[in-house]
Parts: sequence; C-alpha cells; structure tokens
Amino acid sequence: MNKICLTAAAVSAALMSAAAYAEVDFHGYMRAGVGVSGENGSTVAYEKNKVGRLGNENDVYGELGLGKEVYNENGKSFYLDSMLAVTSNGSNDWEGTSPSCEVDSNDPSKVNCKDDFTAALRQFNVVAKGFIAGDQDAAVWAGKRFYQRHDIHISDFYYWDTSGAGAGLENLSVGPGKMSVAVIRDDSGDVNVNNFDLRYAGLGPWNDASLELGVNYGLVNATDAQDAASDFNDGVMLTAELTQGGFLDGFNKTVLQFGTEGYGEQMAGLGAGHYFNATSNDGAQGYRLINWGVIAPSSTWEIGHQLIYANTSYDSKDDHTIISAVIRPEYKWNDNVKTIFEAGYYDEDNSGVDKSGSKLTIAQALTAGPSFWARPELRFYASYLSDYDNDNAFGTGNDTEYNIGAQVEAWW
Repeated sequence: MNKICLTAAAVSAALMSAAAYAEVDFHGYMRAGVGVSGENGSTVAYEKNKVGRLGNENDVYGELGLGKEVYNENGKSFYLDSMLAVTSNGSNDWEGTSPSCEVDSNDPSKVNCKDDFTAALRQFNVVAKGFIAGDQDAAVWAGKRFYQRHDIHISDFYYWDTSGAGAGLENLSVGPGKMSVAVIRDDSGDVNVNNFDLRYAGLGPWNDASLELGVNYGLVNATDAQDAASDFNDGVMLTAELTQGGFLDGFNKTVLQFGTEGYGEQMAGLGAGHYFNATSNDGAQGYRLINWGVIAPSSTWEIGHQLIYANTSYDSKDDHTIISAVIRPEYKWNDNVKTIFEAGYYDEDNSGVDKSGSKLTIAQALTAGPSFWARPELRFYASYLSDYDNDNAFGTGNDTEYNIGAQVEAWW
C-alpha cells in the first residue's frame, strides 16, 4: 500500500467509525471540466493569477475535508479536522497514482513519464476552545492547517497564506480587536525555517470598516553543517489589510505588504508568504499594493475586480515590477442563470525581461443562487488569450490562443 493510501486510511479510520459517521462534517472544494484550444489541443492555462482564472484553467482539483467535534464538556471542546487535496490533468478515465509513460514522438529513444494523479495532506489538526477564561472565541490549536488565508478568488491569488504544520493561539480578545499568534514550519528545501506569525484583527477605524495588521518573521534554523556551507538570511513580512463593507452593497479591500529577503522576493513574484527562500542573499526588498473586492451596483449586476502593483528591488540586479488588472462583471438573468464576463491585463518587467498579456472571457453559467459567491456553478465559456512580448507563447509563431469549454466549480 502506498503512502497516499496509508494517509487516506488513517484519516478514514480516525473520523469515520460506525458510531461517529453521522456526525462528521464533510467540507471541501472542487473544479473540473473539459475544453479545447486553437493550437494546443486541450485548454491552455495562461498566467491566471495576473489575468484571471475564468476560462483559463485546465486541471481537475479537489479538497476533501472531514472534521468532527470529538469532545465538548464543561464549556471546553476539541475539534479534529483533516483534508486531502487531489489533482490531475483530467485527460482520461483511470487516473491513478502510478506514472503513465509514453515514447517521445520527437525522440523515440526517450520515454516520458508523468503522474496522472497526485494527492497531498493539507490539513490534520486539533482546535481547542474554552480554555481561556472569559474568552470563548479564543482557540488553541496544533497540527497542520490552512491558517487564516487571504486570497482574491477571481485570480486564485493567495497574497497572505502561511499555512503549514504548527501551533498557536487564535482570536484572543485584546483591547478592541482579536490577536492571533502562531509558529508554523516553512522549510526551504532541507533547511529548517520557522515562520513566527502575529496578527491583530477587528479594528474599526470608522463605520463598516475593519483593519487587520500582521507581522511574519521567517527564522532560519540551519544545522552547523549547513551554516558552514552557505549563507542564510531571516526575513520579515508586514501586512495591513483594510476592508470597507457596505460599499455599493459589497466590499472593498486595500492591502499593503512589505517584505525583506525571502519575503521580499515574493512581493513581485506574487507569493503568499510561504515557501520562504532561506538562501536569498541579494538584499531583496519588496512591496505591493492590492485593491480588490466585489460590488453590486444594481440588482442584476455584480462586479469583482483586482488591481495589483508590486515591486522587488535587489542589490546587484534590476528590479522586478508587475502591474495586474482583472475585472469580472456578472449579469443575472434570474436567480440561477448568469452571463459572466472577465477581462484581464498584466505588464511585468523582471530584471530587464518584459512580459505582458491579456485575456477576455465570456461564459454562460448555471448557478445555485444569485450571489457572486453562489456555488456550485456550471460554466460554458470562450476565452481569447494574447501575449504581447513572446511571439511563440502558445507555440511556434503563435502569440494568441483561444479556449472553448465547460467547467464546474463548487465548495461546501
């Protein structure tokens, strides 16, 4: 039995006994579909974090979570949560864990192999509540978990996500807001790195506004042998996020982030604050300004948007700068039928290498309700992709491409 099967068996055994099955929470996320492109066979995925994801994804992806409150007495509770993530390219019926291999059509002496299907353990943790006197919302946790993730859904861009294995104290009442502190493992290759994560949320600077502040410190914990062989640098990431509610029957978020060393590299690289690069040694400093949200200017229209400007500077090479803009208007024909448009553009200069491109998508959707966030959502789409700096972006002599297909997205 392989490791994936062993992990799945352990999760099932812990959470799905005959006596407890009916009380288990089942939650997760999925997307899947089928599509064709003009020159590249199946659907092409092109810079979706920068130009938007609608009609621009070509994978099958799912997160399958099982959770259960295993103890609740005298005001104290323990909740056990778990999640496996699975992914494949959706190219055939039987996509298993054994690699599929085929002879290289350009070189018969070579055999190319790939995994049809992969799985990953994403969450396995316990959250305890009721142990802080007078503060029932405060929680103590340990294990592996998604930790207070912040993302822009229309581009699948996670700009503050330090998930991993760790422990912490969460939502502790301190003054007018809530404080959370955690230590989360974030190794850089075989070099141990621990991310010290401190957040203070729930500040209300004015009506319908909420401010969250955060500090992440990446502490490199190298062995003596590693220290002797290479130089390592700790890094700092600062985040401030202002959320304005009640904005045209929606919300607007403005985010300012600043990072140094391994975190600084991630600013223009559109990293999330994990996968810290412990060997960053070129004085990297970066910042980014993000504005995104969803508004409803009328009963029949909702509009999501993303604006990003990011810059990383180095001691010995040119800056890395990126600008991205995405807008997704949705017109509601009724509570369950929408027409969705999405337009995206980005321009990037990475140490003198220019990249830029755009995407236009139109989709007809069947959805489980009128909300922008209603899921499941079944879409039939057409997309047009353009790359303005690479004449061969979509194959020799092709700087444009189109996708036509269908996709379903759901969470529960």
